Amino acid sequence: MPNPRHPRRLLGLVGTSAALALVLAACADTSDPGTDGTGGTDGGDGGGGGGVTVGTTDVITSLDPAGSYDNGSFAVQNQVFPFLMNSPYGSPEVEPDIAESAEFTAPTEYTVTLKEGLTFANGNELTSSDVKFTFDRQVAIADPSGPSSLLYNLDSVETPDERTVVFHLKSENDQTFPQILSSPVAPIVDEDVFSATEVTPSDEIVEGNAFAGQFAITDYTENELIRYQAFEDYDGLLPPAETETVTARYFTDETSLKLAVQQGDVDVAFRSLSPTDLADLSEDENVTVHDGPGGEIRYIVFNFNTQPYGAETAEADPAKALAVRQAAAHLLDRDALAEEIYHGSYTPLYSYVPEGLTGAVEPLKELYGDGDGGPDPDKAEQVLTEAGVTTPVALNLQYSPDHYGASSDEEYAMIESQLEATGLFDVTLQSTLWDTYSTERVEDVYPAYQLGWFPDYSDADTYLSPFFLPENFLGNHFEDPEVTAAVQGQASEADPDQRIALIEEAQRLVAEQLSTLPYLQGAQVAVAGTDVTGVTLDASFKFRYAPLGR
Repeated sequence: MPNPRHPRRLLGLVGTSAALALVLAACADTSDPGTDGTGGTDGGDGGGGGGVTVGTTDVITSLDPAGSYDNGSFAVQNQVFPFLMNSPYGSPEVEPDIAESAEFTAPTEYTVTLKEGLTFANGNELTSSDVKFTFDRQVAIADPSGPSSLLYNLDSVETPDERTVVFHLKSENDQTFPQILSSPVAPIVDEDVFSATEVTPSDEIVEGNAFAGQFAITDYTENELIRYQAFEDYDGLLPPAETETVTARYFTDETSLKLAVQQGDVDVAFRSLSPTDLADLSEDENVTVHDGPGGEIRYIVFNFNTQPYGAETAEADPAKALAVRQAAAHLLDRDALAEEIYHGSYTPLYSYVPEGLTGAVEPLKELYGDGDGGPDPDKAEQVLTEAGVTTPVALNLQYSPDHYGASSDEEYAMIESQLEATGLFDVTLQSTLWDTYSTERVEDVYPAYQLGWFPDYSDADTYLSPFFLPENFLGNHFEDPEVTAAVQGQASEADPDQRIALIEEAQRLVAEQLSTLPYLQGAQVAVAGTDVTGVTLDASFKFRYAPLGR
């Protein structure tokens, strides 16, 4: 439940807002976002009228940063909540956002000084108390669908005064902590609106006008429509919004989204359009297809308790369970998935850290398949035989048809076909809509299941710490002391070469155990009307509405 309001913090309503290698350094294929407000309009729904309208098939799990860890929810949070650290347009590097300064003041102390006079759109002061509240509640709530695992190295938060925050860390020299302060675990929330102990419902957040980012929300119907109003008192790193109002419309299928951007009903379509639709739209003179560096990966998660021969099955056997995972790795044909399903808009992935990021290696290509990236059924059969596994292995494989695009149906039909082709697996393929899927996947319902990952920040750590440390967000019961040591070691290793070595070691160790099985890497793509400016797809991996204009 929301905390009671503290009258001392209420300053009064505030103006308009109260009414309511990857190519890491480059902005990709985009118009100049500008900073002088020339693209702004005077409100309305966009689509040729005032303002800008963005269309998406993303699904929002929760507006509360403690209750979600998915791209659809973060896409909204990123517009309306401020961060201590953030990436300027076109850069993967982080700098102070609503902070005046941020630095290590001791090996295990990271000290942030807030700017003076910060407020939320409801008029409440934004002080160090809100910052401490933000991180304390993430740890206290630790929602299974939330991002609290990112705070694995946070010991406590201290607030010597109203503008100073001292983060006490468990291990020294955390090389990722500044990036984590820009991630989904770090949107700063209003302690007078949000609950300290449980996820706050979205309607209470909107009603409380608890926003202090570039925009506030004036109208919110979850997964249908959101209206944003520029928050003129946002005092952070990023420039003011180019457009006074932005409307986000949520579509249930890619075809409807494609038609909407073609017909000008939305100005920008961002996530997701099918590969076929993108090919068609690239020939349409009325729209522009923008693409940028992408850190998205697709992978299969194995639940170590409920997969075949998992720890809580009647035939529990760790060696046989490992053999099942290894056999699946030998059978995947990534080239076929990338070319036949995604027409090259995704590429084969043989590593845990995607190609282009420092420390990326390809242990999965070395350990599994034909050694050149292709499948090898003979090796799959051999590993199962040597482990004494009876074939075909019955495998329940789950995916979500509405979260990773309509091509997921074809994608998982192909994976089923690849696993069953030589009779080694008997796959039962099932699909579940994301709002149910996101809950059930951490309740041990799915023995093996689809997930995608959109990076929290531009560093290899975002592909390691959230996945492979104990009590990770996957909730798949994987834990390995050597992996834990390597992952924690890279996060605190100040020497660049030694840190790379630890990142590579962590990937090799996980590849041997196969907690997950990565197979595709994708790019960021948006389609916009030719009159739309400011489409910015950069290595921050945050799609911001504020630069959009015309």
